[in-house]
Amino acid sequence: MSKTPTERGQLDLFHALPGEFAPRDAQDLMAYPFFSLAKSRRIRPIEFASGNVEIRVEAVSDHGMATIWDADILIWAASQIVEARDAGLSTSRLMAATPYQILTFIGRGTSVRDYHRLKAALDRLQSTTICTSIRQPVEGRRHRFSWINEWQERSDALGRPDGIELIVPDWFYQAVLDDTLILTIDPDYFDLTGGLDRWLYRLVRKHGGRQRAGWRFEFHHLHLKSGSLSPFKRFAFDLREIIRRQPLPGYRLALEIEPQGRHLLAFEPCGQPVNGLVLSGTYGIVPSGTGPSCYREPERALTSSGSDRNRALNLESNKESNSCSTRHAGENPNLARSRPPKTGRDGSTQDLPIGPTGEAKP
Repeated sequence: MSKTPTERGQLDLFHALPGEFAPRDAQDLMAYPFFSLAKSRRIRPIEFASGNVEIRVEAVSDHGMATIWDADILIWAASQIVEARDAGLSTSRLMAATPYQILTFIGRGTSVRDYHRLKAALDRLQSTTICTSIRQPVEGRRHRFSWINEWQERSDALGRPDGIELIVPDWFYQAVLDDTLILTIDPDYFDLTGGLDRWLYRLVRKHGGRQRAGWRFEFHHLHLKSGSLSPFKRFAFDLREIIRRQPLPGYRLALEIEPQGRHLLAFEPCGQPVNGLVLSGTYGIVPSGTGPSCYREPERALTSSGSDRNRALNLESNKESNSCSTRHAGENPNLARSRPPKTGRDGSTQDLPIGPTGEAKP
């Protein structure tokens, strides 16, 4: 009786290409909360639901959840696959490379310590499981997978180390082969050290692209979309600090505060980060009794885009980013609609009622 062939035995081996080329990222991974944003070990699952999109990410206690730094390995894999395909070469989910090739591409060191960290990242990617409805042809169907099906260290005929092999999941591989689901990212992304900085860049790159008119996200929606374990007030504080620092390559960030109290993150492409501090203007008609919230940001420490007023909502092309219809998986959406808005001492709206159309009502 013949043995059932293993997955490895059914796949052709793809050897990583040498040289430098543009890093690519999968849009699904950029748009949704698939990774832990903390360097400390995370065991608590990520649960996310928005419209017909549901995601659950689970970790094991031995390794913890794959982090957004571990996702650099997937960026390397996507970049290799796209580069080979565009060159007319055969690609495969079974990939072989040296640690040096991976580490130098993602801007890491090449010491023994870095090699051990790479192996730990591979372990987290392999042990983290994802269950999602994204790109499923039938409503209600779910796809469950790990970021890496398996990986192993290679050796040559003499038993000397000869790199590593890994198998990426079909869900990821198919996304990479689809031109509409892949974006080129700035190599300076790998220099971002903060988990929230990295997550925000990927989200901004995915949604904002190169649109000169910019884009907007409401703070509370961003909090849910990040999958972060930080309380909302801490998350909002960190966002404002990112706006002050302007660390995202190729994008300018600004804080917009509507007279109703909603805090929104606005961003637009730019040649370089803006360091000057400029107070932004108010609406043409300022309601009586309006305090500092008529500004796009508090008086000090935040950078404006330089426009003389808050942008109009880009509802036609950006419905999701302008609403708080996102919820944690399993949350009753009817309860979300019935809650009144809560405003903190800093004027930030912690929750917004949702209208029948799914849009947040100010």
